[in-house]
Amino acid sequence: MKDILELASGMKTRGEAFALATVVRTVDSTAAKAGAKAVIGADGAITGGWIGGGCARGAVLKAAAAALQDGQPRLLSVQPEDLLTAQGVHAGEAKAGVQYAHNACPSQGTMDIFVEPFLPRPHLVVYGASPVAVALAELALRMGFFVTVAAPGAEHGKFAGADQFVDGFTPEGRAVAYAVVATQGAGDNAALSAALHSAAPYVAFVGSRKKVAFLTQKLADAGVPADRLAALHAPAGLDIGAVTPDEIAFSIAGALIAHRRKGACDGAG
Repeated sequence: MKDILELASGMKTRGEAFALATVVRTVDSTAAKAGAKAVIGADGAITGGWIGGGCARGAVLKAAAAALQDGQPRLLSVQPEDLLTAQGVHAGEAKAGVQYAHNACPSQGTMDIFVEPFLPRPHLVVYGASPVAVALAELALRMGFFVTVAAPGAEHGKFAGADQFVDGFTPEGRAVAYAVVATQGAGDNAALSAALHSAAPYVAFVGSRKKVAFLTQKLADAGVPADRLAALHAPAGLDIGAVTPDEIAFSIAGALIAHRRKGACDGAG
């Protein structure tokens, strides 16, 4: 059990998507017993643990794939055909929050398995160390983002915390889902260029429309693709009449959450 939990913890720390399947109940003869666990990776393979043989494996892997796709847990009940019929349900059917599957094994036992997805936190890179950047990094952490601060090393002390700090404007490591440039005059062009050259599907810039127009033209002249420039969210954030750094950070966090919950960046974290 300890090894499985350590495996799951390590995958979570590395930002890997996986599902944890736990046998919560068994009736009659079954290979696996209550408490048995298995970790299923994003590739659909069991990377550790055991939840029984072929009688349950296929149904569990199918439930895990669906859970990783929509982020919702599943309660799976693998039962012999006669028990399914007695309850008026069919294999593959979901009823009252339970997904049913057929157990074709000779043992004819029943296994209830809880399949829980663990998806990596979406990765946000905050460029700069302005008051807005500092406020946004703190707020985004609380909102469930993996936050990287990309700013000169001497400025890192301004931040209360982040998952990762990078000295300068070129983050390394895990894939980036969101990038917000909040340099506010201290390296705007370099930071925005870095953000647009990254693979982040969502890039936003904190600044006036006049500054945005100037910078995007400059970057276009430097060869930044037109489709990347056209997709830039600027000025950043929702239009809530924000004035203070905290209010601006709040408006940006709101825009990020709205975009995230629409599923636009699912799996990119």
